[in-house]
Amino acid sequence: MLRERDRPRVWRAAFAVIGWAALVLQYLLMVGPADGWAVVTRTVQYFSFFTILTNILVALALTGPLLKPTRPLASWTSSAAFRAAVTTYILIVGGVYHFMIAPYWRPEGLTLGANLVLHYVMPVAFLLDWLWFTSKGRLRWIDPVKWLAFPLVFASWTLAHGLTTHWWPYGFVNVDELGLARVLAVFAGLLIFFLLVGLALVGLDRVLQRTVRDSSAPAL
Repeated sequence: MLRERDRPRVWRAAFAVIGWAALVLQYLLMVGPADGWAVVTRTVQYFSFFTILTNILVALALTGPLLKPTRPLASWTSSAAFRAAVTTYILIVGGVYHFMIAPYWRPEGLTLGANLVLHYVMPVAFLLDWLWFTSKGRLRWIDPVKWLAFPLVFASWTLAHGLTTHWWPYGFVNVDELGLARVLAVFAGLLIFFLLVGLALVGLDRVLQRTVRDSSAPAL
């Protein structure tokens, strides 16, 4: 029987391995038999998916607490704001994939397995990690605004890279087909969605913190 203090480490170790393995598998599937300059091109494309970047953050957030507290990665990933931000990002990865991509795409074999892990398993695993193992009551209402920096940088890179190469990571940001104005509207809508999910997490953080505090209060 696991001791209560060991449960976070076992949970994080298990899903860190699963997350890193899925990322490596997805990279190998995407690069395939390419060689020379094609490897560089596909590697850049690999790191141009919001799903990949966010799952890297999730894997780091699961790995960091397993290291010595003095390690920079351990200190960085222990921040309540960082963990809540990553929770926001990975929840949106799962939601956007399920409603906007999955209905129009049918991966098979190893590609299906990697996608199930990156878009479903890791969002659920990290949400539960945040609910069960992350300290509550440390978030501020301004934090979700700060968390928009990551999707803003991604949007900027996507537009710059796409307008240069005419390669787009997702159909709903394809400027060549949809036009710049429509894609900017999509990004604006997604940023609002990021903000709303972030605010919901802060609100839930406050509720859970009060619940823990009330349950630990001595009876009169």
